[in-house]
Amino acid sequence: MTYPWLHWPETKTLIAAFDAARVDIRFVGGAVRDSLLGREVVEVDAATPATPEAVIALLEAANIRAIPTGLAHGTVTALVDKKPFEITTLRKDISTDGRHAVVAFTDDWKEDAQRRDFTMNALYFSPSGELFDYFGGQEDARAGVVRFIGDAGERIAEDYLRILRFFRFHAHYGRGAPDGAALAAISENTAGLQALSGERISHEMLKLFSAQQTHKTIALMQVVGANVFPTAVDTQRLERLEELNQAASPLLKLAALVAPDDVSPLATRWKLSGEQKNRLAAWHSSIPPESLTLPAQKVLLRRVGAFMFMDVVYLAAASGAWPEHQAALELAANWQIPKFPVCGEDLMALGMAEGKALGKALSQLENAWEESDYSLSREALLKLIP
Repeated sequence: MTYPWLHWPETKTLIAAFDAARVDIRFVGGAVRDSLLGREVVEVDAATPATPEAVIALLEAANIRAIPTGLAHGTVTALVDKKPFEITTLRKDISTDGRHAVVAFTDDWKEDAQRRDFTMNALYFSPSGELFDYFGGQEDARAGVVRFIGDAGERIAEDYLRILRFFRFHAHYGRGAPDGAALAAISENTAGLQALSGERISHEMLKLFSAQQTHKTIALMQVVGANVFPTAVDTQRLERLEELNQAASPLLKLAALVAPDDVSPLATRWKLSGEQKNRLAAWHSSIPPESLTLPAQKVLLRRVGAFMFMDVVYLAAASGAWPEHQAALELAANWQIPKFPVCGEDLMALGMAEGKALGKALSQLENAWEESDYSLSREALLKLIP
């Protein structure tokens, strides 16, 4: 087990700042869990018994920029040579309502661990190399079991988002059958999902979609009634997409799940951005009803660009509408998309005035250029103008 991030210059600088102030710090959460499993670590979070104000003071004393990202919940971000470390004061829950928690600071590491959701999330690692595991998290992580700390029902009732977090973690880390106690508690608390904001749902679900074989997790969610989709979904189409393209983006996977008419209600419920909604709609509207001829493929490829074209091809193939999709993907990868050699200024130089007639003439020339398989030159096209 190695922790290469512990030896980053930025991490060493952060540790030195806490050492100089004689304040305890331990690293926690994803960096510890992923290191335990031999996975790449990008972000590193930490915890400390020091108050946020004390953390800010010691960081500033070490000439480290301190950003008060969440003081009410004890979180300060240390920016060390542009690398962020989120540092949170040890906490305990005072009250919860299924969406928000009122917390108090503590100096008890186990008490802090006890308020976390899953055992594999309650692992702490000290700068000296000592691993602290209060609830069997390393065993669960290695076994691929996502297990709630303590009573699963109580953990869920504290924050119903933990239902979606369970499925997200199961998609990324689970191996074999999911924890039975967790599923039973989830099935009894699915009504709580209605209280979640669309932003929280989409944030968690798009993280889930970044895992491999997410169709299995979505199907499991449907079985236990943990449904956050406002309309019916097609897990079989998602499964085919994941078989065809293991690198499919989270948003493309979402597109495979929903029908064209369901994009708008989904975007409304999940509070998707305008860009996300438009991309989902554009993918669906570009899917042809059947396989396209090579000339028609080139027209579509020119219109939407290579990356979107490949996404559309994968979606069409997952829908069964494009069985010979591989040749289309090769076209997108290898064909140098030509640029239409004529512009409006060319026609105006020939005496044509601006307006609808000019636009119509340009469109006719472009059609002729496409029919020639893009072989007609600028000069040849301009000769077609009467």
